[in-house]
Amino acid sequence: MKTTDATDRGGDVRLSGISKTYGSFTAVHPLDLTVPQGSFFALLGASGCGKTTTLRMIAGLEEPSTGTVHLGDQDVTALPPYKRPVNTVFQSYALFPHLDIFENVAFGLRRRGIKSVKKQVEEMLDLVQLGEQARKKPHQLSGGQQQRVAVARALINHPKVLLLDEPLGALDLKLRRQMQLELKRIQTEVGITFVHVTHDQEEAMTMADTVAVMNGGRVEQLGAPADLYENPRTTFVANFLGTSNLIEAEVDSTSGDDIVVKAAGDKLVLPAERCSAATTTGGKVLVGVRPEKIGLTHADEAGTVPEGRNRITGKIANTSFIGVSTQYVVDCAACPGFEVYVQNIDRDPRLVPGADVVLHWNPAHTFGLDAAQDIDAGVAEEEAA
Repeated sequence: MKTTDATDRGGDVRLSGISKTYGSFTAVHPLDLTVPQGSFFALLGASGCGKTTTLRMIAGLEEPSTGTVHLGDQDVTALPPYKRPVNTVFQSYALFPHLDIFENVAFGLRRRGIKSVKKQVEEMLDLVQLGEQARKKPHQLSGGQQQRVAVARALINHPKVLLLDEPLGALDLKLRRQMQLELKRIQTEVGITFVHVTHDQEEAMTMADTVAVMNGGRVEQLGAPADLYENPRTTFVANFLGTSNLIEAEVDSTSGDDIVVKAAGDKLVLPAERCSAATTTGGKVLVGVRPEKIGLTHADEAGTVPEGRNRITGKIANTSFIGVSTQYVVDCAACPGFEVYVQNIDRDPRLVPGADVVLHWNPAHTFGLDAAQDIDAGVAEEEAA
């Protein structure tokens, strides 16, 4: 049911130097951003980062203080919302309680004076898998079903861009995960541009082709979810997208394509291509590794750790069994509160609080960041979000 041609760039969203200030407060600093036609794009960040303000400027609900908004080749900066080829789905859904589902979806067509709506409405209800619910009222549907009605009502107007403002925020966790897949299916099927605002990292990574991580009114990093996760360029992105262990270290030497660093007496290796910091000998660097990349071996078995792996020693401070994995917190000289996630396949009963352990990982899984940054940036934001 794709409504656009792959060569049609009419659904591109181009923001050029847009910003938004309220008195002395800058909600969005000057921003250049292109969302390609047909993509699922996420603006991700904690409350107050500027993501919703950016979305509202695309919708025409906020006037930019500077810059322009283009949809395809059309400059829509001065156009009111109803003249823009966009529709918005909000967290509240804003369905009409007195109308049944069919009439909620038909509303936009009838408002434009279209008399014959039956075929279009039925197609749209089939798309969101609610054909059998057409004559129910909104209050008779679950939250997830109401959300799909809101999407159908927005899509029936054939917008070039669908804007989604925290659309899953009111749903419980299980339903939210189902709807993430459902929204991605719908976007793939209709083929139009989706711009989705969320504070939920998993939601952004599950659904989006491209994610812009926002912080303090600026885009910290832009890219495919896997690239952002594996190659964060700032401490904020490293901490906000999942969990990272960041180790303060000093550059010792370079060896071919690798950088050797010292951290609390240990030598660690990381690929030069994964280091965004200056690598002058003696310079400071933050060495990062994700918790699930790390092996955890009891100190008595230290000799079984393969050669060539990065390794540091420590003592288990805490453990949490969460079903699919066990999460360990290990106190190390190089990094207090080091986190390790180990899948529950063959659990070593000796790995309990107080046990001496060796942490080890493939050097290729290590990244390096500029040590001048705040090592805890993004941690508080994740908890607040």
